[in-house]
Amino acid sequence: MRKNFHQEMAKGGAQPCRISFMFLSLLFFFFSFRVSHGVELNLLLSFKASIDDPLQVLSNWNSSLSFCQWYGITCMNSSRVAKIELSGKNITGRISPSLFQLPYIETLNLSSNQLSGKIPSDIFSCLSLKHLNLSNNNITGSIPSGSLPWLETLDLSNNMLSGNIPADIGLFSGLKYLDLGGNVLVGNLPNSISNITSLEFLTLASNQLVGEIPRELGQLRSLKWIYFGYNNFSGEIPKEIGKLTSLNHLDLVYNNLTGEIPSSMGNLSQLHYLFLYHNKLTSSIPRSIFGLKNLISLDLSDNSLSGDIPELIIHLQNLEILHLFANNFTGKIPQALASLPKLQVLQLWLNKFSGEIPKNLGKQNNLTILDLSTNHLTGKIPESLCSSGRLFKLILFSNSLQGEIPQSLSNCKSLQRVRVQNNRLSGELPSEFTELPLVYFLDISSNNLSGRISGRKWDMPALQMLNLARNSFSGGLPESFGSNDLENLDLSENRFTGSIPARFGNFSELMQLKLSENELSGNIPEELSSCEKLVSLDLSRNQLTGQIPSRLSDMPVLGQLDLSDNQLSGEIPRNLGRVESLVQVNISHNHFHGSLPSTGAFLAINSSAVAGNNLCGGDSTSGLPPCKSVKNPVWWFLVLCGLAVLLVLSLSALFVFIRRRNASELKRVENEDGMWEMQFFDSKVSKSITIDDILSSTKEENVISRGRKGVSYKGKCENNDMKFVVKEMNDFSSIPSSFWAELAEFGKLRHPYIVKLIGICNSQKGGFVLYEFIEGKNLSEVLGSISWERRRKIAVGIVKALRFLHCYCSPSVQVGDLSPEKVIVDGNDEPRLRLSLPGVVCTESKCFISSAYVAPETGETKDITEKSDIYGFGLILIELLTGKSPGDTEFGVHDNIVEWARYCYSDCHLDTWIDPTIKGHALINQNEIVETMNLALHCTARDPTARPCASDLLKTLESIMRTSSCVSGLKFSLSM
Repeated sequence: MRKNFHQEMAKGGAQPCRISFMFLSLLFFFFSFRVSHGVELNLLLSFKASIDDPLQVLSNWNSSLSFCQWYGITCMNSSRVAKIELSGKNITGRISPSLFQLPYIETLNLSSNQLSGKIPSDIFSCLSLKHLNLSNNNITGSIPSGSLPWLETLDLSNNMLSGNIPADIGLFSGLKYLDLGGNVLVGNLPNSISNITSLEFLTLASNQLVGEIPRELGQLRSLKWIYFGYNNFSGEIPKEIGKLTSLNHLDLVYNNLTGEIPSSMGNLSQLHYLFLYHNKLTSSIPRSIFGLKNLISLDLSDNSLSGDIPELIIHLQNLEILHLFANNFTGKIPQALASLPKLQVLQLWLNKFSGEIPKNLGKQNNLTILDLSTNHLTGKIPESLCSSGRLFKLILFSNSLQGEIPQSLSNCKSLQRVRVQNNRLSGELPSEFTELPLVYFLDISSNNLSGRISGRKWDMPALQMLNLARNSFSGGLPESFGSNDLENLDLSENRFTGSIPARFGNFSELMQLKLSENELSGNIPEELSSCEKLVSLDLSRNQLTGQIPSRLSDMPVLGQLDLSDNQLSGEIPRNLGRVESLVQVNISHNHFHGSLPSTGAFLAINSSAVAGNNLCGGDSTSGLPPCKSVKNPVWWFLVLCGLAVLLVLSLSALFVFIRRRNASELKRVENEDGMWEMQFFDSKVSKSITIDDILSSTKEENVISRGRKGVSYKGKCENNDMKFVVKEMNDFSSIPSSFWAELAEFGKLRHPYIVKLIGICNSQKGGFVLYEFIEGKNLSEVLGSISWERRRKIAVGIVKALRFLHCYCSPSVQVGDLSPEKVIVDGNDEPRLRLSLPGVVCTESKCFISSAYVAPETGETKDITEKSDIYGFGLILIELLTGKSPGDTEFGVHDNIVEWARYCYSDCHLDTWIDPTIKGHALINQNEIVETMNLALHCTARDPTARPCASDLLKTLESIMRTSSCVSGLKFSLSM
């Protein structure tokens, strides 16, 4: 029996022990799970408590749900946090270290938010982490040192990180993707980078890194992408890069690299994109480069490369974009280029190429942009250039091309921008060439073209700029060019005859009209006065007769008027020159008689501008004799009185001119606060606004804005509905007396995109500046809610204002602190630029300004130039594109946002940097956005001389806006 008992125990007695062990194991697992679950829950809630969530994307992060069901969280085994994805949710606040303490997290993506503060020092202690993305935030401080060998992705780009790249960066030996671009990192690239042998993607662009590119980089044989652009790397390109045979993309642009392009690059057989532009590279292109058969885009522009381009280029059968401009290349353009079937963009401008353009260029290509300008090319323009039917930009100016304009270009309906000036072209304009529907910029000036341009059909509805100057065209002028948007018309130095068509007055957008040096006759049509945006009118050196139309006196923004060397007669209209914008007048060598008007434009006119007439009067600068007295006794007394009145008026006007530099009207009025000196620049305003209107407006309820230099109020006249803006000057005692005289100069400026300064008012106790009132909001206030179509309209208007200030004012006027706060947008989306007054004092060549919102080169002297305004516009353009503002953070972020934008342009997908508001309104042209960003980067170039002038800026911006089929990623061409 005892034996049976032990046998039974042996068989069944062990079962309770097994059950107990399993129970204890389950109990331990359950307890561990509960502890782990509680830790993760607390860490997640800690993160939520540390940030602001304006979009309420974390609204379901609460205990009513398992955190595995929370927004943005993915769990492994339905219990442990493995992934957090919260990209682009507008989250603000500092980065909490709690997320990096999650024990099982593998992926953490907090990119494209507004996170700030420093990166937690223990960020790399999370051993489970494989993918970390904190890009596109406002994170500051340095990159912590650490070692996380399992980390595969590290993206800290587009922040404000500073300091050096950690010397132990090589300890991250498992990295495949490293992006530190778009920060303000300094120092050298550590040699330890060579330890990350698994690295495939390396981006350090748009920082302030210096020194040589480490030769150890050649050990990273897995690399597919290198982007070191927009830094200050120096020295030669290491030949060891040729060992990176997996490389697909190599970008070293905008550095200070010197020496030759290493021939070892010919080993990069997988290379698709090679960008070395804007360095200091010399010598010729290695022949091995032309063996890179997978190249899609090759950009070696803006260096000091020389030699010829060999026919070996025929091996680049996949090439789509070739940029070799701004170098010292010589020899002929290789015929092989015509045999590259995928070639779309060819830019070879500003070199020393000679010989003919390849005869079959375009026949087998897919050309969209061709720029061969500023070379030594001869021969004819090939018929085949537009064979693809996609050519929209043809730039061949400043060569020695001969022959006729090809008939084939008349059938090139895709053309938008044509510049073939400064050549030796001859013959007549081809048939149907004047009916190209998309051409908005046509310059064929300075050639030997002839024939009549009237009597043919002009139907160019997109035309904005037409220049036929310095040719041998004859016959009458067409009455229309088929466009309602014509802004610049230059037909000067030809052989045109007949009268000026009255229908030219229908060009409502016209800003410049040049008809000089022709054989035009008849009267000046009064209808020209209807061109209310006309800034410059040149009718000189013709055979015009009759009088000056009196209505020219009313043209609101006319700044330059040249009627010299004609047969005009009669008296000069008394009111000509009363509009303050008119600063340059030339009426010499006509048959005018009588006295000069006493208006501002004639008060100190140069003698050469009135010579060759029978005029009298004026001051000493005109060189004219005094007007003779009338000897008829009957009229003697009246004439004497009239002369006395005229003398008083002239002396008064001269006094005003000397003291207020040609301001319109000066008043002195007295009230209980003392004597006030008031000066207005508009007669209507002068009759409407009183000192009581001004003083009664300066109440708290009328405050529009407050600035460092004063408060602005909304004013209104008591006797009528006229509204105006009053800016009260702070620290009045420190304002020099010359300030008011200089300020009066701005009162003459009249332009549709500039807020008018209508008056100034000062006494011993205070001073006020009066602006016209614009019903609208600052650009900074409306930016977050407007579409791209509206934004680009605003951008064009701002540039037109800059062009007027820089190119049409004499001396030129600089804004100095151009920012969105200086731009008022009215109900029609028209921008109005408000010129800064505090601290702006312009001399013949310089302006000085106290504001900090200026280009970096201004330094401590605050000495600004026109290129400073271009820099400010570039910042505005970046803000229009991205929604990010340089003013969002402390001083010094200006450079950061520019560097960030440079990085985004070349390295990031459009979706990562374009303002979401733009995407949310309508479909957009991606190429247009990319090229506009490219233009913004040129406007904000570190070197002021690399920035475009206002005139070229406007041409390029309008070119971009007109382009509907651009190749993605094109670079801005200074020859545009």
